[in-house]
Amino acid sequence: MPDDTPRIGPQSRVTLHLSLTLEDGTEVLSTFDAEPLSFTMGDGTLAPGLEEMLLDLPAGADTRLLAEGAAVFGAPDPELVHELPVTDLPADFTAEPGQVIAFATPGGQETPGTVLAVTDQHVRVDFNHPLARRGLHAHVQVRSVG
Repeated sequence: MPDDTPRIGPQSRVTLHLSLTLEDGTEVLSTFDAEPLSFTMGDGTLAPGLEEMLLDLPAGADTRLLAEGAAVFGAPDPELVHELPVTDLPADFTAEPGQVIAFATPGGQETPGTVLAVTDQHVRVDFNHPLARRGLHAHVQVRSVG
């Protein structure tokens, strides 16, 4: 008897619950306590690497996946690590390594930057995705595939 359960493919309309946690158990994203996420594969809702992990999962799947952040959010680009003058930060703000800070781009959008190091004069900031250098655990429950 053939299995005709729909599976996630390119351009599929998908409804699912998703959580991402770091290796230490810190939850960075979860829809399990809210409405499930509905999107079309390839529409930009999820990072391309995360979509690749979902390909071929059937409706009804409840699975846990391991991934490197670089595979999900892209390999870190050394060109996105910058030295900024401490004077570029608010006067009442004390930067510490590991902090993720929102920075305004010249186009008026916000982008996250992770503080790598701080000296009296400079702050070294990594503008790669904050999870690109982390190990991730994903929990996925596929509600429907259309």
